[in-house]
Amino acid sequence: MKYSSIADIFSANTKIREGLEIVLGGVSPDEATKTPDDGSWSIQQIVEHLALVGGGTVRICTKLVDGARADNKPSDGSFSLSDEFNHRSEMADAAKIEAPERVVPSGTVPIAESVQKLEEARTAINGLQPDMERFDLSGHTFPHPFFGELTAAEWLVIAGGHEMRHTLQIQRAIEQIRH
Repeated sequence: MKYSSIADIFSANTKIREGLEIVLGGVSPDEATKTPDDGSWSIQQIVEHLALVGGGTVRICTKLVDGARADNKPSDGSFSLSDEFNHRSEMADAAKIEAPERVVPSGTVPIAESVQKLEEARTAINGLQPDMERFDLSGHTFPHPFFGELTAAEWLVIAGGHEMRHTLQIQRAIEQIRH
């Protein structure tokens, strides 16, 4: 995706979340816990993973935005992705990336609980939007295991892409389970 502003990232992530909610709305409790034939995570595990990652993203973005706020350097809210970021995104699209241990799901958390945690994370991230648009975020980064050093805005882009990737995985799991 192409983003020209922080607001564009938030808007895209909102649409991605709406897509996830639509997909999950059609999943029965029985389907949620079934493991697809290919041995991948159950839908319940995928949503738990998304909730774990969402909580981590909130903590990271909050820390980075706090640093930008302390620097007090203004921003016009514009944004663009580097060629390196775009290149790594293309690599990630084609790769099977192993989840770090801290975000591997237990499989015991009900979908409703994970969805609630996802919503809490979304609310917290949305609360950061005004400061993300107001302050220069470029001076503060935090390492991502695949993408390297990222700003808060880049973490948001990754979060949306990650959620989209797993929404598609849930759709594939539903197809396998129902056929």
